[in-house]
Parts: sequence; structure tokens; C-alpha cells
Amino acid sequence: MYLNESDQWHHKPLHTEILQFLRKENVAGASAFHAIAGFNGRNRVHSSSLVEAGGNLPVVLIFVDFEEHVSRVLPRLREMAPQRLIVRENVVIEQGNLD
Repeated sequence: MYLNESDQWHHKPLHTEILQFLRKENVAGASAFHAIAGFNGRNRVHSSSLVEAGGNLPVVLIFVDFEEHVSRVLPRLREMAPQRLIVRENVVIEQGNLD
């Protein structure tokens, strides 16, 4: 999921609320990555410099689980981030497991 740090859900940071939701739903694993620079869509590039600090830096949130679990949580994620890009990929786990 591609979010902005300024995105909110019920007056709280969206990325932390999504992580809490995924944890509650027993998703195997999730992480949020805060960018030091980037842009969304056709907007200008934002960076983490003090001059441009304004809450528009990208946050990328990833999670991994079995197909049936992803399909189960996806409708709620679409509701929580209706205008944000959600990318779904099938992956092969080469090492480790989802336990």
C-alpha cells in the first residue's frame, strides 16, 4: 500500500491504524516504511529536509499472508484508504514460514 504520512483514520495516522488492524486480524506479518523522499501521482517531490517538512512524505506498508487471509482483510483496507494505491502480488517464500 502506498500512503502519505499525513493520511488519517479517525484522527490517527493511517499507517499505524492499518498495522493495528492487520495485527488484530492475525495477519502473518506487516511493516511500514517511511520514505526520506518521494512523490505520489503527479505531485511534486517531497523530502525530509526541514525546509519541506509538511507531512506529505510517502509511507509504504507491506504485509504477507496466505491468499485467503489477504482476500479477507482487503475490503477493510480499501475502506480505510479509498484513494490510495494498493498493489497485490503473489510471492514465493524461499526460506522461513508464515507462523
